[in-house]
Amino acid sequence: MMADDAGAEREAAGPNARPRALIIDDHPVIIAGCRVALAHAGFGDIASAASGEEGCEAYAREAPDVVVVDINLPGISGFETARKILEADPEARILFFSMNEDPIFAARAIASGAKGYISKGEDPLDFIAAVKTVANGGVFLKAELARRLSFYEKDSALNPLQTLSDRDLEILRHLCNGKSVAEIAEILGMSSKTAANAATAIKNKLGARSIIDMVRIASQHRLI
Repeated sequence: MMADDAGAEREAAGPNARPRALIIDDHPVIIAGCRVALAHAGFGDIASAASGEEGCEAYAREAPDVVVVDINLPGISGFETARKILEADPEARILFFSMNEDPIFAARAIASGAKGYISKGEDPLDFIAAVKTVANGGVFLKAELARRLSFYEKDSALNPLQTLSDRDLEILRHLCNGKSVAEIAEILGMSSKTAANAATAIKNKLGARSIIDMVRIASQHRLI
């Protein structure tokens, strides 16, 4: 579905229509909980997808008012999923819903074009407020996270992941999840040589001596 088609479908639904949501998460319990919470909050159709690739297809098919997406997904990450959805529809309203509480991830989510970011550890009422706000075209960040983001530039040097690009983070996540260089290349649509060079560059940027060091750093900062 093209951007104009998605926008036209949203407008055709009318101002009084129940908002529609798409949840992209690979944990069935999370999806089930989100469905119940949003149904009770007055949402209409609530679609779901278990991977970024499925999420992009579901967005094109469903044209939801809001997309709730996790960062850590099988296949392409939530960041890449958001990028693809926004590339197809720049008006897409995306809320990241993640276990990662480090402001580096919130900053990158907002920079990617998302309209909000909320931790899975927050109160369910805050989750509903976040989804409603983004569905209505607003921006949602908890006050504490917004405060931490205001100090992000000063504190970012303390986080070694700050040196990595979004693609680097994607490759690191797959390496830590046991994917081979060849598998990563296939998932991300790059040559094996490019993936291997990127993996070496990531290890150097992190000052890691081995994949075990890389896993430790990624785990410490809640990337995996």
